[in-house]
Amino acid sequence: MAKNQIRNLLLALVAGCLFQYCASAGDDKQETLSTDQKKDQKVEPRAIWTKERANQWYEKQPWLVGANFINSNAINQLEMFQPETFDTATINRELGWAASLGMNTVRVYLHDLLWEQDPAGFLERLETFVQIAAKHGIKPLFVLFDSVWDPFPQLGKQRDPKPHVHNSGWVQNPGIKVLKDSTQYPRLENYVKGVVGKFANDDRVLGWDVWNEPDNPNKSAYGDVELPDKVDYVLPLLKKVFGWARSVNPSQPLTSGVWAGEWTTPDQLKEIEKVQLDESDVISFHNYENAESFEKDIKDLQAYGRPILCTEYMARGNGSFFENTMPIAKKYKVAMYNWGLVDGKTQTKYPWDSWRKTYTAEPEVWFHDIFRRDGTPYKAEEVDFIKKMTGK
Repeated sequence: MAKNQIRNLLLALVAGCLFQYCASAGDDKQETLSTDQKKDQKVEPRAIWTKERANQWYEKQPWLVGANFINSNAINQLEMFQPETFDTATINRELGWAASLGMNTVRVYLHDLLWEQDPAGFLERLETFVQIAAKHGIKPLFVLFDSVWDPFPQLGKQRDPKPHVHNSGWVQNPGIKVLKDSTQYPRLENYVKGVVGKFANDDRVLGWDVWNEPDNPNKSAYGDVELPDKVDYVLPLLKKVFGWARSVNPSQPLTSGVWAGEWTTPDQLKEIEKVQLDESDVISFHNYENAESFEKDIKDLQAYGRPILCTEYMARGNGSFFENTMPIAKKYKVAMYNWGLVDGKTQTKYPWDSWRKTYTAEPEVWFHDIFRRDGTPYKAEEVDFIKKMTGK
């Protein structure tokens, strides 16, 4: 082959390689630009759902039946989700027991300190929890904040339960120190936006209960150390939390459950209840009373024209049973979350009065909970009834 031909061939090969490299680099640059552009795209906040939108969402749901869930070897939200004590084996086993009853949802409490500790790790563990729940056909309703029980939460090893005392280690979220310090509110905002934003379009998650019992004064357990004017701090923050959650445009509904008082007419509502009901996409409430009281609450809340979720019920010693409430709920298609699945470190088989009255042994009548730690039911006939109601 002539030298000129060889030279021309080599030049052609080099030119081809250069062209291919430049084209590839251009594609990479275009891909990078697309990724950066996506990052720059702002999520548009959404409005409170209309009644029509809320009811359309609810029509697509089965009858929602579940429990307020914490694995039996965790005393509170922190122990449930901190990396050292996050127990996927127990969570998987106990959610399996929930599914065996025909439950298709659980209500699960989170905590802002878990976000402060390690945002990425916390989200990773939440993703693991959602995966486990989905495997059992269960959609979580996540609770972002909670005004009940110990107002001084701390990360790290959680204390042991006080013997025979109901919820002796449960902690508020945020605690008093954060609630009183508005300079920490941006961190709370990041927590809300980070967690809700992570799962905003995830159909494995049912919804967001933004604040549990926001005006609970905790008189029986922590009344002597509670903020006397706690509602003055919580009320404006509750409004902000609803706004923060909506700002990431979640496809799931937001709610905060009314829990004490009369809701028959608007003029009977406390200011904080007005916020809870006005800002919620779907209505939620708590009732630990008898069947008559339970049905009255449903009828009162039907006036809002939105789906209704009973996010806490079933206190045997208070006259609230599966047998006298579930049929009413099914009649009105009200979602149901009883308190407690498995007896454990929360010790909610003991009644509320265990903070004032001394118990030395397991109560004959369990206040909450369905299963013992080995998976056997507290009452076999009760389990059979739940399965009958869910069609399991």
